[in-house]
Amino acid sequence: MKLIIFILGLTILSSFAAAETLEVEYSSFYSHVKKLDDPETNVLRFAFGFQHITEERLCHISSAKIVTQKQTLELTVEDNERFTVPTDKILKMAKAQVVLELDDQANRCDMSVQLETLPSYLKTQYSHDELLLLFEQYQAFFDEMGGFLSFMMPSAEGLLFHFEEGVTLPESLQPLMNKEGTIALNKIWLAQGNGLELPQKPLRITTIVEK
Repeated sequence: MKLIIFILGLTILSSFAAAETLEVEYSSFYSHVKKLDDPETNVLRFAFGFQHITEERLCHISSAKIVTQKQTLELTVEDNERFTVPTDKILKMAKAQVVLELDDQANRCDMSVQLETLPSYLKTQYSHDELLLLFEQYQAFFDEMGGFLSFMMPSAEGLLFHFEEGVTLPESLQPLMNKEGTIALNKIWLAQGNGLELPQKPLRITTIVEK
Protein backbone atom coordinates (compact mmCIF):
# COMPACT_ATOMS: atom_id res chain seq x y z
CA MET A 1 0.00 0.00 0.00
CA LYS A 2 2.81 2.42 0.88
CA LEU A 3 4.44 1.68 -2.49
CA ILE A 4 1.19 2.43 -4.35
CA ILE A 5 0.77 5.73 -2.49
CA PHE A 6 4.42 6.62 -3.21
CA ILE A 7 4.02 5.94 -6.93
CA LEU A 8 0.77 7.90 -7.02
CA GLY A 9 2.50 10.80 -5.30
CA LEU A 10 5.30 10.76 -7.87
CA THR A 11 2.74 10.78 -10.69
CA ILE A 12 0.97 13.82 -9.23
CA LEU A 13 4.26 15.64 -8.71
CA SER A 14 5.42 14.91 -12.26
CA SER A 15 2.15 16.26 -13.68
CA PHE A 16 2.57 19.47 -11.72
CA ALA A 17 6.18 19.72 -12.85
CA ALA A 18 5.12 19.50 -16.51
CA ALA A 19 2.53 22.28 -16.19
CA GLU A 20 3.91 25.72 -16.99
CA THR A 21 2.64 29.27 -17.38
CA LEU A 22 3.22 31.04 -20.68
CA GLU A 23 2.74 34.79 -21.06
CA VAL A 24 2.44 36.38 -24.49
CA GLU A 25 1.84 40.05 -25.26
CA TYR A 26 -1.74 40.68 -26.40
CA SER A 27 -0.31 42.83 -29.20
CA SER A 28 0.99 39.64 -30.86
CA PHE A 29 -2.62 38.45 -31.20
CA TYR A 30 -4.05 41.89 -31.99
CA SER A 31 -1.78 42.19 -35.03
CA HIS A 32 -3.72 39.27 -36.51
CA VAL A 33 -7.32 39.88 -35.40
CA LYS A 34 -7.34 43.53 -36.47
CA LYS A 35 -6.95 42.32 -40.08
CA LEU A 36 -10.50 40.90 -39.94
CA ASP A 37 -12.14 44.09 -38.70
CA ASP A 38 -13.89 44.59 -42.03
CA PRO A 39 -17.36 43.70 -43.42
CA GLU A 40 -15.69 41.81 -46.28
CA THR A 41 -14.11 39.36 -43.81
CA ASN A 42 -16.66 39.34 -40.99
CA VAL A 43 -17.48 35.61 -41.23
CA LEU A 44 -13.86 34.68 -40.57
CA ARG A 45 -11.84 34.47 -37.37
CA PHE A 46 -8.34 33.67 -36.18
CA ALA A 47 -8.08 30.72 -33.79
CA PHE A 48 -4.86 30.51 -31.78
CA GLY A 49 -3.07 27.51 -30.37
CA PHE A 50 0.49 26.39 -29.66
CA GLN A 51 2.08 23.70 -31.79
CA HIS A 52 4.32 21.20 -30.02
CA ILE A 53 7.75 21.47 -31.65
CA THR A 54 8.51 17.73 -31.68
CA GLU A 55 5.05 16.13 -31.85
CA GLU A 56 2.25 16.48 -34.39
CA ARG A 57 -0.24 17.99 -31.97
CA LEU A 58 -1.15 21.20 -30.24
CA CYS A 59 0.04 21.77 -26.69
CA HIS A 60 -2.71 21.25 -24.11
CA ILE A 61 -4.00 24.52 -22.63
CA SER A 62 -5.74 24.13 -19.29
CA SER A 63 -6.71 27.80 -19.03
CA ALA A 64 -6.30 31.10 -20.86
CA LYS A 65 -6.95 34.71 -19.87
CA ILE A 66 -6.12 38.28 -20.79
CA VAL A 67 -4.61 40.26 -17.92
CA THR A 68 -4.09 44.00 -17.47
CA GLN A 69 -3.35 46.00 -14.35
CA LYS A 70 -7.07 46.67 -13.90
CA GLN A 71 -8.90 43.58 -15.16
CA THR A 72 -8.74 39.90 -16.03
CA LEU A 73 -10.72 38.50 -18.95
CA GLU A 74 -11.18 34.73 -19.04
CA LEU A 75 -10.91 33.10 -22.48
CA THR A 76 -12.61 29.90 -23.63
CA VAL A 77 -10.26 27.13 -24.70
CA GLU A 78 -12.08 24.99 -27.26
CA ASP A 79 -11.90 21.20 -27.58
CA ASN A 80 -9.22 21.44 -30.27
CA GLU A 81 -6.84 23.35 -27.94
CA ARG A 82 -7.48 26.66 -29.66
CA PHE A 83 -8.92 29.94 -28.42
CA THR A 84 -9.88 33.35 -29.78
CA VAL A 85 -9.25 36.85 -28.48
CA PRO A 86 -11.34 40.03 -28.83
CA THR A 87 -10.29 42.81 -31.19
CA ASP A 88 -9.69 45.61 -28.71
CA LYS A 89 -7.19 48.41 -29.28
CA ILE A 90 -7.57 49.47 -25.64
CA LEU A 91 -6.13 46.13 -24.51
CA LYS A 92 -3.19 46.71 -26.82
CA MET A 93 -2.64 50.21 -25.41
CA ALA A 94 -2.88 48.81 -21.87
CA LYS A 95 -0.08 46.36 -22.73
CA ALA A 96 -2.26 43.40 -21.81
CA GLN A 97 -0.78 39.92 -21.47
CA VAL A 98 -2.36 36.65 -22.59
CA VAL A 99 -1.62 34.21 -19.75
CA LEU A 100 -1.82 30.50 -20.57
CA GLU A 101 -1.55 27.49 -18.29
CA LEU A 102 -0.01 24.65 -20.30
CA ASP A 103 0.24 20.96 -19.55
CA ASP A 104 3.44 20.99 -21.60
CA GLN A 105 6.80 22.68 -21.31
CA ALA A 106 6.41 26.23 -22.58
CA ASN A 107 9.69 26.14 -24.52
CA ARG A 108 8.30 23.28 -26.62
CA CYS A 109 5.22 25.20 -27.74
CA ASP A 110 5.21 27.67 -30.65
CA MET A 111 2.25 29.86 -31.54
CA SER A 112 -0.03 28.46 -34.24
CA VAL A 113 -2.47 30.79 -36.04
CA GLN A 114 -5.40 29.37 -38.00
CA LEU A 115 -7.77 31.35 -40.23
CA GLU A 116 -11.22 29.74 -40.27
CA THR A 117 -14.93 30.52 -40.48
CA LEU A 118 -16.95 31.51 -37.44
CA PRO A 119 -18.60 28.59 -35.58
CA SER A 120 -22.04 29.90 -36.56
CA TYR A 121 -21.27 28.88 -40.16
CA LEU A 122 -20.65 25.24 -39.25
CA LYS A 123 -23.75 23.25 -40.25
CA THR A 124 -24.90 20.33 -42.39
CA GLN A 125 -26.45 22.09 -45.38
CA TYR A 126 -25.05 24.88 -47.53
CA SER A 127 -26.63 26.59 -50.49
CA HIS A 128 -24.44 27.62 -53.41
CA ASP A 129 -24.72 31.27 -52.32
CA GLU A 130 -23.55 30.40 -48.80
CA LEU A 131 -20.51 28.53 -50.13
CA LEU A 132 -19.67 31.48 -52.38
CA LEU A 133 -19.97 33.87 -49.43
CA LEU A 134 -17.40 31.90 -47.45
CA PHE A 135 -15.04 31.59 -50.40
CA GLU A 136 -15.31 35.26 -51.34
CA GLN A 137 -14.44 36.26 -47.78
CA TYR A 138 -11.24 34.22 -47.94
CA GLN A 139 -10.45 35.77 -51.32
CA ALA A 140 -11.02 39.26 -49.90
CA PHE A 141 -8.69 38.54 -46.99
CA PHE A 142 -5.79 37.41 -49.17
CA ASP A 143 -6.39 40.18 -51.71
CA GLU A 144 -6.26 42.78 -48.94
CA MET A 145 -3.12 41.28 -47.42
CA GLY A 146 -1.39 41.18 -50.81
CA GLY A 147 -2.01 44.72 -51.98
CA PHE A 148 0.42 45.74 -54.70
CA LEU A 149 2.58 42.70 -53.84
CA SER A 150 -0.27 40.28 -54.56
CA PHE A 151 1.92 38.26 -56.93
CA MET A 152 4.03 37.26 -53.92
CA MET A 153 1.14 36.34 -51.62
CA PRO A 154 -0.78 33.05 -51.30
CA SER A 155 -4.25 32.99 -52.82
CA ALA A 156 -7.52 31.35 -51.80
CA GLU A 157 -8.35 28.57 -54.28
CA GLY A 158 -11.32 26.87 -52.61
CA LEU A 159 -12.82 25.62 -49.34
CA LEU A 160 -11.74 22.82 -46.98
CA PHE A 161 -14.26 21.12 -44.66
CA HIS A 162 -12.54 19.36 -41.75
CA PHE A 163 -14.15 16.54 -39.73
CA GLU A 164 -13.40 14.45 -36.68
CA GLU A 165 -11.20 11.42 -37.21
CA GLY A 166 -13.12 8.30 -38.16
CA VAL A 167 -16.13 10.08 -39.63
CA THR A 168 -17.67 8.06 -42.48
CA LEU A 169 -18.88 10.26 -45.30
CA PRO A 170 -21.43 9.04 -47.89
CA GLU A 171 -20.18 7.63 -51.18
CA SER A 172 -21.48 10.67 -53.06
CA LEU A 173 -18.91 12.85 -51.25
CA GLN A 174 -15.93 10.53 -51.72
CA PRO A 175 -14.78 12.19 -54.99
CA LEU A 176 -14.46 15.49 -53.09
CA MET A 177 -12.22 14.10 -50.34
CA ASN A 178 -8.45 14.50 -50.25
CA LYS A 179 -5.96 12.11 -48.66
CA GLU A 180 -6.33 13.85 -45.28
CA GLY A 181 -10.03 12.96 -45.16
CA THR A 182 -11.04 16.58 -45.77
CA ILE A 183 -13.68 17.67 -48.27
CA ALA A 184 -11.99 20.00 -50.75
CA LEU A 185 -14.12 22.25 -52.96
CA ASN A 186 -11.93 23.98 -55.53
CA LYS A 187 -12.86 27.00 -57.64
CA ILE A 188 -13.99 24.83 -60.56
CA TRP A 189 -16.43 22.93 -58.33
CA LEU A 190 -17.70 26.12 -56.73
CA ALA A 191 -18.38 27.62 -60.18
CA GLN A 192 -20.80 24.79 -61.01
CA GLY A 193 -23.55 26.24 -58.82
CA ASN A 194 -23.89 23.26 -56.45
CA GLY A 195 -24.90 23.28 -52.82
CA LEU A 196 -23.47 20.89 -50.24
CA GLU A 197 -25.18 18.46 -47.86
CA LEU A 198 -23.15 16.84 -45.08
CA PRO A 199 -23.92 13.96 -42.68
CA GLN A 200 -22.70 16.07 -39.74
CA LYS A 201 -21.28 19.49 -38.98
CA PRO A 202 -17.63 20.03 -39.87
CA LEU A 203 -15.14 20.87 -37.11
CA ARG A 204 -14.00 23.91 -39.04
CA ILE A 205 -13.87 25.36 -42.55
CA THR A 206 -10.60 26.73 -43.89
CA THR A 207 -9.42 27.63 -47.38
CA ILE A 208 -7.27 25.92 -49.99
CA VAL A 209 -4.15 28.06 -50.17
CA GLU A 210 -1.77 28.17 -53.10
CA LYS A 211 1.35 30.32 -53.55
